Amino acid sequence: MRQLSELFDLFKPGQRVFVAGSSNEPTALLQTLAEARLPKGLEFIQFPLAGFNQTDFTSFNESARLTTFFMTGALKSADPARLQFLPMQMRTVYDYLSNNIDVALIQVAYDKNGVLRLGPNIDFVNAVLGSATIVIAELNEGIMAPAGCPEISTAGIDFMFPSDRVLAQMAAPKIDAAAAEIGRLVAELISDGDCLQTGIGAIPAAILSQLETKNDLGMHGGLIDDGGMRLIQRGNMNGALKPIDTGLHVTGMALGSTALYDWLGETPSVAFRGANHTHDVNVIRQIPNFVSINSAVEIDIYGQVNAEFAAGRQISGTGGSVDFMRASKASAGGRSIVAMNATARGGSVSRVVPKVELVTALRTDVDTVVTEYGVADIKYLPNQARAEALIEIAAPEFRAQLRSQL
Repeated sequence: MRQLSELFDLFKPGQRVFVAGSSNEPTALLQTLAEARLPKGLEFIQFPLAGFNQTDFTSFNESARLTTFFMTGALKSADPARLQFLPMQMRTVYDYLSNNIDVALIQVAYDKNGVLRLGPNIDFVNAVLGSATIVIAELNEGIMAPAGCPEISTAGIDFMFPSDRVLAQMAAPKIDAAAAEIGRLVAELISDGDCLQTGIGAIPAAILSQLETKNDLGMHGGLIDDGGMRLIQRGNMNGALKPIDTGLHVTGMALGSTALYDWLGETPSVAFRGANHTHDVNVIRQIPNFVSINSAVEIDIYGQVNAEFAAGRQISGTGGSVDFMRASKASAGGRSIVAMNATARGGSVSRVVPKVELVTALRTDVDTVVTEYGVADIKYLPNQARAEALIEIAAPEFRAQLRSQL
């Protein structure tokens, strides 16, 4: 076994250090680095996920900095002078990380046949591996690599850090009555043969749970979870009608239960691809009937979407939703759906508002908005008509106030 001193010697002052995020974060490696005396002026770069990635890199030493594309609760205690939020859509993040990265911190694992693979999140890994001069990999012997993740050679790894740990699980979302109704309404908008992209949370889970009467569905997106796994296992989702990646279920990352991770180890048809494929308009435009389903913090009566900002502060990030919304426009028969609760804070605040606090997606990016109160098809509606349609799916107690803003 190599000495830790050899690991620490790979770090030099002023380096830019990429850290893999979500389910591929090298957590055990980071715990060791947090206790080390690292050089000054390191800039860590990560696309973290709330609930999964808990590292505040500004705590590593008094000069460590973090550039993040997504704000999480774990960063609330970070030194704001050394924390930089970079608003950037995921397809552009891939290109950004293709240059000027010095060190890459990733996780690898062996598959069931003993082949070393990346995963189970490869959104930006290939971009970083093409840029970084030093690659440090946590070899996690506590998991089996997904069969559909890319292989990686040990020849390209400068230091292998051994670990033996289970992946963090994503708890099954609690689907309340509102989420279930939103799921039912969205499911009615999905046709046999559609190719879907969904996100994380109760509403996407509710949607997927109500697609078991659909046939020949496809998957092309940034995420597979337990709901997607069940549709594949049942045969509802088979990718048979996709003209590219036919028969494959294309994703960037996996988030879910141990059962999901174990199943992925046996399922090569779930193909993990980078954001230059999953989020790229020139790829998605080749897939007819691509349906992008995303959520929002709020939407205004113009159709503008805020998916990242609340009460005057950044609470998440731009993510990949706009990539998918705009790609759906290039897909023949494609649709962009925003599915969201009508209220927040226990029903005291409307999510349909006169004007959003910050614009994540333009009013031209959205075709259909769904709340538990109905469906607003705004794609071809002029301003007045789209405002009226959106007010009609707001919670009833807020409609009069919204109409007063017209």
